[in-house]
Formats: sequence, structure tokens, C-alpha cells
Amino acid sequence: MNVPVFDAVIHAPGRLQICALLTGVEDAEFAFLRETLEVSDSVLSKHLKQLEEAGYVAVRKATQAGRQRTWLSLTAAGRKAFAAHVAELQRLAGLTGG
Repeated sequence: MNVPVFDAVIHAPGRLQICALLTGVEDAEFAFLRETLEVSDSVLSKHLKQLEEAGYVAVRKATQAGRQRTWLSLTAAGRKAFAAHVAELQRLAGLTGG
């Protein structure tokens, strides 16, 4: 049996939430993620850096309405890793008999 992978990079609550939010969209603006997660810029940046270094998140910067904006999206590897991590969490939850 092929057991899904528990991913320590994704597992941290903030990164898990970021991946969950990005799964449902093509991309999202940094400010949207910050406000939705109710975290500071520095906390969000730290989580995003770890996800980007793992190859799970792509960062795109663009000027919009005269302001620099940062857009984030899950890469194909990020989507695959998140799906495997969620499958592993579901498998583990199933072991509880609850």
C-alpha cells in the first residue's frame, strides 16, 4: 500500500492554512492572505519563504495602480504535496476510530 506523505513543511498551522487558501484559487494577493490569516507581514513572509524554498509556492510581483503588489500561487509540486499531506492527515484521523 502506498502511504501518503506527511509533509513537515506544510504541516505548520500557518503554512497549512496558506496552502488550503491557495488550493482554491489561481493566485492570491499577499494582503488577502495576511488579512484572512490575521497575521503580520513578517509572519506571513516567513511562512511564504519556507513554502517558496520547498518549491511549493510561486511569487509574482507586479505594479498595480502605482503600487508594488505580490501575488502568490501554489506550484504543481505544491498542489501535489498539499494533497498528499491532507490524505495523510485523513488516514491518521481514521486510525483514531472516531
